Amino acid sequence: MLDAGVAGRDVRYREANAADVPAMEGARASDREAGPADARMAAYLEGRHHPQQALAARTAFVALIGAEVVGYIAGHETTRYGCNGEVQYLYIAQRLRRQGVARTLLQSLAAWFAHRGIRRVCVNADVESPGAVPFYVAAGAVPLNTFWYMWEDIGRVLPVGGL
Repeated sequence: MLDAGVAGRDVRYREANAADVPAMEGARASDREAGPADARMAAYLEGRHHPQQALAARTAFVALIGAEVVGYIAGHETTRYGCNGEVQYLYIAQRLRRQGVARTLLQSLAAWFAHRGIRRVCVNADVESPGAVPFYVAAGAVPLNTFWYMWEDIGRVLPVGGL
């Protein structure tokens, strides 16, 4: 589990599972602009929902302040767009955006991918979200088309020396 300070708060990061989904949904439900969480999230984490071209291996990570989920990310192995990995979900509580939480979550997922030898990773960026595309581009992703971005080597988002 990683620990990091964000704006005077201790944020902890850990791998998540389907039991964390209610708290993940609750985090997003409090954000009117974000809309509801994907109702298939628990099925996704349990391996019962498969996005297009998704393979079985998948994971998720949560960011916590105390017991409160303030962000999450999930991803899986894939064959979509010639990639080997895909970011499926990324959400950060509005009050913690632009404070490094998304980057740390992305680095956690990148380490999971790297451990499996996955380098080429894609993400369907929400172009309606003012921060999504700039975040992915700042993290080194390049456009595949209007909605999809990719990293040739997701390992480049990891800090020097790894996590």
